[in-house]
Amino acid sequence: MASPNAYQPLGLYFGDLHNHCNLSYGHGSFDDALRNARLQLDFASVTVHAVWHDLPTDDPALDYLVAYHRDGFAKAKANWNAHLDLIDARNEEGRFVTFPSFEWHSSAYGDYCVYYKQATGAAIIDAPDLMTLRQTVQRSPIPALLIPHHIGYQRGWRGINWQAFSSELSPLVEIFSFHGLSESSEGPYPYLHSMGPRDERGTAQYGWALGHIFGVVASTDHHNAFPGSYGYGRLGVWASALTRDALWDAFVQRRTYALTGDRIELAFALNEQPLGAMCPPAVERFIQVDVRGGDSIDYVEVLYNNHVIHRENVFAQTIWRAPFKVYIELGWGERPTPTPWEVDLRVAGGVVRSVEPRLRGYAPTGTPTDDNFSPSHWQQVDDHHVRLHTQTRPNLSLRAAATEGLGLEIEGDEQTQIVATLNGQLVTIPLGELKTGARTFYLGGFVSPAVCFHRAVPVAEYAHHFALLHRGDARARDWYYVRVRQRNDQWAWSSPIWVAPRIS
Repeated sequence: MASPNAYQPLGLYFGDLHNHCNLSYGHGSFDDALRNARLQLDFASVTVHAVWHDLPTDDPALDYLVAYHRDGFAKAKANWNAHLDLIDARNEEGRFVTFPSFEWHSSAYGDYCVYYKQATGAAIIDAPDLMTLRQTVQRSPIPALLIPHHIGYQRGWRGINWQAFSSELSPLVEIFSFHGLSESSEGPYPYLHSMGPRDERGTAQYGWALGHIFGVVASTDHHNAFPGSYGYGRLGVWASALTRDALWDAFVQRRTYALTGDRIELAFALNEQPLGAMCPPAVERFIQVDVRGGDSIDYVEVLYNNHVIHRENVFAQTIWRAPFKVYIELGWGERPTPTPWEVDLRVAGGVVRSVEPRLRGYAPTGTPTDDNFSPSHWQQVDDHHVRLHTQTRPNLSLRAAATEGLGLEIEGDEQTQIVATLNGQLVTIPLGELKTGARTFYLGGFVSPAVCFHRAVPVAEYAHHFALLHRGDARARDWYYVRVRQRNDQWAWSSPIWVAPRIS
């Protein structure tokens, strides 16, 4: 990836800061959650549900909901100290980084997740309002951040209260999770949870238009021990190293972006400043964007003060040249029990340059039917050979997949072959067969589990760079951000870059 100069000293890391297991209410153990996180992430925080100061207790019809939350909160508080010990024990600087966190629910102010830079001294704060929570965090002996989530609900119904928001301890806001997308009240991923639809006044664009300064992240909010569950939210972070100190600095500086699932690499710079920056006043703004997607890019948009000012469309290429990305997806069928998969992938006449796991686990909510919360593991044996063990279930609906898979970046040509052994069945596919579309195979008869070898996407469709010059009048503070859509409907949204106004 040929990143702008603003990113040359930095590395790109992927994580999930907001997800749950059985530490409060949810399913699967903390060990399950960390094993799953390490399959496809560089860092994670497994969050405990802890406090809801204005839990609605005046409606007898909601007594079950009150009891559910109170039981979870009691469990979280009882296990908090042991959880902190495990968080520190599982932190491996340079390999896999962990942060402790708890969730503070609020009907009046919206929900916030509270993150600590370290476990020693971290405490659950039972604050009666957001101001008290913020003041208590400020007095904490260790650094802490407050990140609001599912902001798009109506204010008073656990949507964000922008009047009470402060960026001082909240440099980041979560705009995507299994709840949906809250960039705006339009576009993809509407809110479908029982908590209600999204309201424009709870969106990121509304907050930016009010003058608030914050970057964006995505998290799964997964409740079944699977941080980074594919398709439900992750974040990318540009940091100087894979350490708590370096990641924390990147959070504070807003060098983050939100992702749905694919590991889209996004570098966005304005006047040689990285995402999240506040640039000095300038009439001329030189914008650079580098994208390396996980699949074929549909378009990349640059937004100025919430309005699209430039779109780069990426069309299917007539020149088919390496490297290629091939997504191998497993699942489907109607079996009432999970289908185990033993997958052996070998590339003949080519090289596997990289592997991107796209693993989901159980659905983010609901009650699992068995206790196997971490069935997946994968290994790149060498640059020709990859193995995957996993299990799948029938898809939840026509719009909610339960598939598992791997994305391979392959250096090769039309004669390069993917030699796959799928639960003992041998399938050989030349890349040339995948030039124009997918090929599918079944383990058995009608409605049996299946595998899809998706179209081999050439590098010119998943790697794109452009630059443009935009002029602003510099009389007010402006903001720019980038969003990326792939043809497989995976997305990325950058944190903004601001340009300070002239002082008259």
